[in-house]
Amino acid sequence: MAAIRHTLQRDVFKGNDERLVFVIHVTKASKKKKSCFLCIASSIEQPINVAIYQVKKSEKDNRFKKRGNWRLRELKTVDGKDAIKDTAEFDLHFDRVYKWVASSVRDKNAFVSCLWKLSLRHLRQARPNFRNVCNDILEESILDGEVDPIIKTIDEEATLDAEENYQALTEREETDLGRLLSQCEFAIGNAEAFTDRLSKDLSILDGANIHTIMASEDQVQQLMDMIQVAIDEVTKIQTRLDGYDSKLKNVRETVEKIEEKNILIQVQNSNSMKLYEELETLVVHLDFRHEFQVMLLDGDLTNPEKVIECGEAAQALHDAINAKCNPCLLKMAAVQEQRRLFEKLRFKFTQRLSRHLNNLFIYLGNDMGDSLTAQELTLPKHTSVHRDLAPYSKLMQWLKSTDISIYSQLTNVYMDSLSKLYEREIRDFFESAKQAMVGRAEKEKRSSRGIESTQDFPTKVLHKVQSTSLLRLDGECNGSDFDFVDSSKFDKVFEQMLNELEPVCFTEQQFCSLFFHLSSDVSNVSTTDHRSLAADYEENILVRTASEEIIFTSEQLLSSQKKEKIINKELKQMMTKMFLALEPELLQFISHFDQIDKFCSMYILVRLSQHVMAPHSADSFVSKIFANCLIHAKRNFDKFVYLQSRLIKESKVSKKSKCGILPFVLHFEEFAKQAGVIFHGSERRNYLDKCYINLVEAMFKAIPRIAVEQNKTPQEVVMMENFHHLYGIISKKVLKDKRR
Repeated sequence: MAAIRHTLQRDVFKGNDERLVFVIHVTKASKKKKSCFLCIASSIEQPINVAIYQVKKSEKDNRFKKRGNWRLRELKTVDGKDAIKDTAEFDLHFDRVYKWVASSVRDKNAFVSCLWKLSLRHLRQARPNFRNVCNDILEESILDGEVDPIIKTIDEEATLDAEENYQALTEREETDLGRLLSQCEFAIGNAEAFTDRLSKDLSILDGANIHTIMASEDQVQQLMDMIQVAIDEVTKIQTRLDGYDSKLKNVRETVEKIEEKNILIQVQNSNSMKLYEELETLVVHLDFRHEFQVMLLDGDLTNPEKVIECGEAAQALHDAINAKCNPCLLKMAAVQEQRRLFEKLRFKFTQRLSRHLNNLFIYLGNDMGDSLTAQELTLPKHTSVHRDLAPYSKLMQWLKSTDISIYSQLTNVYMDSLSKLYEREIRDFFESAKQAMVGRAEKEKRSSRGIESTQDFPTKVLHKVQSTSLLRLDGECNGSDFDFVDSSKFDKVFEQMLNELEPVCFTEQQFCSLFFHLSSDVSNVSTTDHRSLAADYEENILVRTASEEIIFTSEQLLSSQKKEKIINKELKQMMTKMFLALEPELLQFISHFDQIDKFCSMYILVRLSQHVMAPHSADSFVSKIFANCLIHAKRNFDKFVYLQSRLIKESKVSKKSKCGILPFVLHFEEFAKQAGVIFHGSERRNYLDKCYINLVEAMFKAIPRIAVEQNKTPQEVVMMENFHHLYGIISKKVLKDKRR
């Protein structure tokens, strides 16, 4: 029990500045025998308050906790059940009757005795009534030699006071004691003789004292009279104090009750303030202005200004729905009713907004936009579509956080509508580009002859040049249907095509990232101000200048490009679906003109490399498309080089005529001239150098072979003329550092 008492004092009462006086293990006198501890504790500070606590051990954290408490003054009756027969049952009467069974009769008697003594000490009136309790228990302390904790504490304090009041002998007392012992040298050896001498001296002193008292009898009588007067005065004072005490006997209890009431009032005020703060916070979070409700239910979604206001109302609704409140407050009927209202507003506005955006996306997707003209190779820009949709950006963000299914559905509708529009425009754009390659002269020539439309012309040209090559052996200088000027025209038109495709794709990518909130870094650029989103697109991207070049004037988009190194996966899927026809059309265009003129593959390789390696297009979707097409162009170029090398190795000359400079050497000179112009300043110059090495190695092997096979010209002359001419080409234009 001592260990339990120590644990209870440390864990339960010490933190509340209370001292455990007594503890008893009891169970309730009912069918369910629930055990607990009844503890009597007093406050440490004045005034001392005594209380009775019910303490139980928690099953969760295995710690003692208070389950009930009563003040000692609230105790009305202590019923011991039977004053004659020993029983462990007893009742405590407070506002109701509590029936207990102690662990033993001895513990019960000790508990009742402790209550009796504490009531005598701290309750001057309204003391509890002790019934069916033996009188011996009320008079004695605790049975079997146990000491009352209060008496034990008082004895310990008295012992400490006695130890503190002990005083050592002074120097004079030590001197007198030493002189006395020196006069009686035999004191140490003969204690009996020393005792007799001290007795004689004491008798002499007593006699002298008696004679002195008898001589001063008058003075003694006078002293006794004075003492009697003092006693009378003390009696008067005591009588007066008793009167004061009878008048003030209720003051102490009244003051204690007032203190308790003050404490309860303070606790009540503190709880009221906390409750007020919680309710105020709840009201602020759940308050939704009537103007916002009207805007969500009847707001005009076709007016950009009203759309912005709807976005603010939707955001306020989102904050109210996701407001953090105390879980206990959520059970209030008013709170549940308000939350049902929020859900109703959210559902209605979500349905209304989704229908409007769905129809708007379909309408914008069916819009034909700007038509392509044969005189000007341009791809229609959709800045007007982006400008019309920009005010809905905040609402799309709200839909994404509120109802992801509707958000995904609207995203798919936008992709389907725009993909059809872009597919139609891209096909028309590439067809216009093919027509622009033909040239006005050829079109006029074919129109005068009544030849079929320009769509069938590339097929005619293709059949014409399929059996030829740039380094042919039939004596012609060039196997292409286009001369050098036409090739330059192809380069100009192809560069114009790339410059048209790149900003359109990039603008759409930026808009999707901002509008659908698919990329966190880019979305932070302008989502803070949705009113100016449409204006940002007009300032950031100029559609077309007089020189037909795209100019990016805003550093804001470039900085956002550097921040976002990897395209969001969802954004990439969205762009792929909308521009599904771009990559196939571009690959078909490249293959088409590669079959017409092999020099086109070199122009394509150089221009695509420039756009892929450009810093501002490193993270754009169109750069990925260009990169895939670049791989295809590189394969065409490698195939072209391999074909030329094989033709050189298989080349033959007529044995009937004299042999001079071989045709493929002359053709290589023209090829090097044009290829040098095409790859001038390009980062893909190494591709051309590898091509030169392969072709030169093939010619170095073919020249000796042809010199041996022909019979009209000496072998040494053929080799000297061709190697000398080839050395000159290498020294001037091709591989100056590798001519040895």
